[in-house]
Amino acid sequence: MSSGYAMLFGAFFFLSTLMQLSHGQAVAPSPMSSDGKAIDQGIAYALMLVALLVTYLLH
Repeated sequence: MSSGYAMLFGAFFFLSTLMQLSHGQAVAPSPMSSDGKAIDQGIAYALMLVALLVTYLLH
Protein backbone atom coordinates (compact mmCIF):
# COMPACT_ATOMS: atom_id res chain seq x y z
CA MET A 1 0.00 0.00 0.00
CA SER A 2 2.80 2.42 0.88
CA SER A 3 4.62 1.61 -2.34
CA GLY A 4 1.56 2.79 -4.23
CA TYR A 5 1.65 6.09 -2.37
CA ALA A 6 5.36 6.44 -3.08
CA MET A 7 4.79 5.79 -6.77
CA LEU A 8 1.96 8.33 -6.83
CA PHE A 9 4.14 10.87 -5.00
CA GLY A 10 7.03 10.36 -7.44
CA ALA A 11 4.72 10.55 -10.45
CA PHE A 12 3.28 13.83 -9.16
CA PHE A 13 6.71 15.47 -8.97
CA PHE A 14 7.76 14.03 -12.32
CA LEU A 15 4.63 15.33 -14.02
CA SER A 16 4.88 18.72 -12.33
CA THR A 17 8.38 19.04 -13.78
CA LEU A 18 7.07 18.19 -17.23
CA MET A 19 4.26 20.71 -16.85
CA GLN A 20 6.77 23.48 -16.12
CA LEU A 21 8.76 22.50 -19.21
CA SER A 22 5.65 22.49 -21.37
CA HIS A 23 4.79 26.15 -20.82
CA GLY A 24 6.86 26.93 -23.88
CA GLN A 25 8.47 30.09 -22.61
CA ALA A 26 11.92 30.56 -24.01
CA VAL A 27 14.63 31.13 -21.47
CA ALA A 28 16.82 34.11 -22.21
CA PRO A 29 20.39 33.14 -22.99
CA SER A 30 22.53 33.71 -19.95
CA PRO A 31 26.13 34.82 -19.84
CA MET A 32 28.80 32.21 -19.31
CA SER A 33 28.95 32.85 -15.56
CA SER A 34 27.24 30.27 -13.38
CA ASP A 35 24.37 31.17 -11.11
CA GLY A 36 25.09 30.08 -7.55
CA LYS A 37 21.43 30.04 -6.57
CA ALA A 38 20.54 27.66 -9.41
CA ILE A 39 23.37 25.31 -8.45
CA ASP A 40 22.26 25.30 -4.80
CA GLN A 41 18.67 24.62 -5.82
CA GLY A 42 19.77 21.75 -8.06
CA ILE A 43 21.77 20.20 -5.24
CA ALA A 44 18.79 20.59 -2.90
CA TYR A 45 16.49 18.83 -5.39
CA ALA A 46 18.97 16.01 -5.83
CA LEU A 47 19.31 15.56 -2.06
CA MET A 48 15.53 15.53 -1.62
CA LEU A 49 15.25 12.86 -4.31
CA VAL A 50 17.92 10.77 -2.58
CA ALA A 51 16.12 11.16 0.75
CA LEU A 52 12.84 10.10 -0.87
CA LEU A 53 14.45 7.02 -2.41
CA VAL A 54 16.18 6.05 0.84
CA THR A 55 12.93 6.44 2.76
CA TYR A 56 11.13 4.34 0.16
CA LEU A 57 13.76 1.59 0.29
CA LEU A 58 13.80 1.42 4.10
CA HIS A 59 10.05 0.87 4.42
